[in-house]
Amino acid sequence: MDALTAFGLCAVTAMLVCYALEDRSAWFIFGFALACALGAVYGFLQGAWPFGVVETIWALVALRRWRHKRTGSQ
Repeated sequence: MDALTAFGLCAVTAMLVCYALEDRSAWFIFGFALACALGAVYGFLQGAWPFGVVETIWALVALRRWRHKRTGSQ
């Protein structure tokens, strides 16, 4: 396994773990957003730009959800 593949595996694993634990704390939503951003970096570095674009969008959506959860707004 090369370094890029290991990086991608770690990013996707972090996404899965944080997504599963989102109900426990808003910080897991933030962790999911960060993991999505890392997944996007992996996608772009690997040359799979559609994956990178989608993961970037997911990161932005998760950041918005985190912000709303932290401020208590709907």
